[in-house]
Amino acid sequence: ELENQLAAKSKTLDELKQSLTVNGSAEQNPETQSLRIAELYEMMDSIVNQVAQLKASMQSVLEQWRAYDDIYAEVSLMTARYLYCIEQCKPGEEASLEALKEQVKILQ
Repeated sequence: ELENQLAAKSKTLDELKQSLTVNGSAEQNPETQSLRIAELYEMMDSIVNQVAQLKASMQSVLEQWRAYDDIYAEVSLMTARYLYCIEQCKPGEEASLEALKEQVKILQ
């Protein structure tokens, strides 16, 4: 969206340059107008570079966030498995030898 806005502003700046070249201005001399237009183009180039840097930075953040999501899902699954194992391994209220043997058979 920023890139589209910059392209539109660039067109506007080109139109302004053409308009000032054709019509001129009684208030300012052509040299002052040229300097101002050159400054605007420099500012525009600077903004374009900043947007490109921001875009690259955002891509990096997005890749890191995707990696985080993948790892988080894996850790959540492992945690659920461990909780299930802990629940299954808890001895019942009766910890008789027969009950423990039965639990070993179930786990095997």
